[in-house]
Amino acid sequence: MTQPSVILATASYDHTIRFWEAKSGRCYRTIQYPDSQVNRLEITPDKRQLAAAGNPHIRLFDVNSSTTQPARSFDSHTNNVMAVGFQCDGKWMYSGSEDGTVKIWDMRARECQREYESRAAVNTVVLHPNQTELISGDQNGNIRVWDLTANSCSCELVPEVDTAVRSLTVMWDGSLVVAANNHGTCYVWRLLRGNQTMTNFEPLHKLQAHDGYILKCLLSPEFCEPHRYLATASSDHTVKIWNVDGFTLEKTLVGHQRWVWDCVFSVDGAYLITAMNDISSEAYLGLLLIQQQDFGLCQTAKTSKSIKDITKQLFVVLFMMELSPLLPESGIVCGVHLACAIEVVYGCFHCHFIFKRNKS
Repeated sequence: MTQPSVILATASYDHTIRFWEAKSGRCYRTIQYPDSQVNRLEITPDKRQLAAAGNPHIRLFDVNSSTTQPARSFDSHTNNVMAVGFQCDGKWMYSGSEDGTVKIWDMRARECQREYESRAAVNTVVLHPNQTELISGDQNGNIRVWDLTANSCSCELVPEVDTAVRSLTVMWDGSLVVAANNHGTCYVWRLLRGNQTMTNFEPLHKLQAHDGYILKCLLSPEFCEPHRYLATASSDHTVKIWNVDGFTLEKTLVGHQRWVWDCVFSVDGAYLITAMNDISSEAYLGLLLIQQQDFGLCQTAKTSKSIKDITKQLFVVLFMMELSPLLPESGIVCGVHLACAIEVVYGCFHCHFIFKRNKS
């Protein structure tokens, strides 16, 4: 069977991981994940394996395979793994867990090489673009910078005591970091450049973005330049787009009927993809592609009845296997119906062409 050029991988509280042909909505592979629910998915930099973070394990599955068994397993956490990611060359993996630890894993040895104690459940971890520092946010409201060279915590911030830090995002060039919390507030710091990039945070802005929890904050990618945006997704059923220059509100995206759990920019920053809770056992969620120019919903969107059964889906990953436009012949981006939270990862090469419209 020919591998689809654009793949959606979903994982869920129903203990399955499913692979979908993104353009048709056809499920072509299902992996049973009996150990636990899956909290997070992440693709390796070479696009060959998919990491599934569960409770308390991390399993790696081959993307281009028909086997249902994990290729590798990482078993050192003692509670839900809430964050997982990879160093840019794929030499090591990082993870954060509700057991209060941040861990570094050697991908060759398959063992935990380092462990950092956060002393509270870790909700989010991001890797600085310099590849030498991790930033974690926990349930008690602490933000910590872990210097991988010094092997220690180099900085600690507490924006609001006992207010959970739900999401962290770093600008692609390492110039800014944003932390979003359960009070609907985003805290923005400028990261001072130099040899100690992350050890000095300069407060830049405090943004009261939402009335409810902020479940995801995300800065726009490199190919979006010179425009820079911050997207925030919330339990108040909205997604907001903020201009980083002054943090003025560009647009409020409405139409979600439940909590918006996640959002992601396309690699060129031309589109934003959002997702929310499913409404009922019969309803399923629309994947929304938003144009950067006016941040409005696409004029038309095709739906696929073949995936209406994934009402329990929680996390989604979209990535490119080869160069192939996602647009149909009409030039209008298709919407695929999914349920619950979504995360998107594209290959760094050629992917900024995915959503480019034909000039004819």
